[in-house]
Amino acid sequence: MKFFRFIPILAAAFGFNLPLHAELVDAIKAVVNNGVVTYAEVEEFAAPAAQALQREYAGQPDMFRQKFGDALSDGQEQLIERQLILHDFDTEGYRLPDTVVDEMVQERIRERFGDRITLMKTLQAQGQTYEKFRREVRDQYIVSALRAKSTAPEKIIISPHKVETYYLVHQDDFKVEDEVKLRMIALNKTSDDDTNTARLAGEILAQIKAGATFQEMASVYSQDSQRSQGGDRGWIERSKLRKELADAALPLKPGQVSDVIETPGTGETPGAYYIMLVEDKHPAHVKPLNEVRDDVELTLRTQAQKQLEQQWIEQLKKKTFIRLF
Repeated sequence: MKFFRFIPILAAAFGFNLPLHAELVDAIKAVVNNGVVTYAEVEEFAAPAAQALQREYAGQPDMFRQKFGDALSDGQEQLIERQLILHDFDTEGYRLPDTVVDEMVQERIRERFGDRITLMKTLQAQGQTYEKFRREVRDQYIVSALRAKSTAPEKIIISPHKVETYYLVHQDDFKVEDEVKLRMIALNKTSDDDTNTARLAGEILAQIKAGATFQEMASVYSQDSQRSQGGDRGWIERSKLRKELADAALPLKPGQVSDVIETPGTGETPGAYYIMLVEDKHPAHVKPLNEVRDDVELTLRTQAQKQLEQQWIEQLKKKTFIRLF
């Protein structure tokens, strides 16, 4: 299928040499019963994705073409599903009173535009009518409501056996590195040859060893954002620490304080000196099931919802005329 009937302004904005169809008419992309999905609708639907892809693949037109083609394919499928759902709403005899639609429209105006005057100016700038805006609000609600109905909670049962099986099969997802619960005192150098900060770090460490509390010294001297929390950094995995800090912290036992640790600067930024207190530590391990059960159940429920929704869409396709172009 040919997806690249780019509107000229889109291609110009992206700065890519992309192929354009010669025809300017808004051709039909798909027919769903008595409704149609047009090229323009697919392109409009995929426009937000196109803007994100353009930023991500700036200077890579071939990759952009591939990714945008995927986005257009996905957009076409979602618009077809939308037509299927709206058709099912009509044929099943559902009704949505005009008063309810009016209430939703007013709520949308308040949330996104503030007032009707701003809405009308925005619609005019976009070349859209109020009637189309109202219909979009109505259709979005119908599609969302029927999708939710197709995956109602009572249709999904997540048994303990399913949870346990998923947990055992996906052990790697629940692995945790070595981690330590830290407090830190950070002292930034003023220059690469700064000796005063090194002297201050040594004096602070001496006071801690003489009985001053680490938390108090951190709240007085530390030069980072955790100063007001007494240098509390919470639990930190090894990979989240600079190598110099991780190498010094991991060998310490809970309650032990490190020596003064110097870290090198980067670019024009001088290095720093750190003192760390290890409050607790956990060796690398796999999180037990009782800690991750809720996450596993949520994952399984999400998977089941997607499966139910896809089954429902396939059923709608079987009883609806669809033709692609």
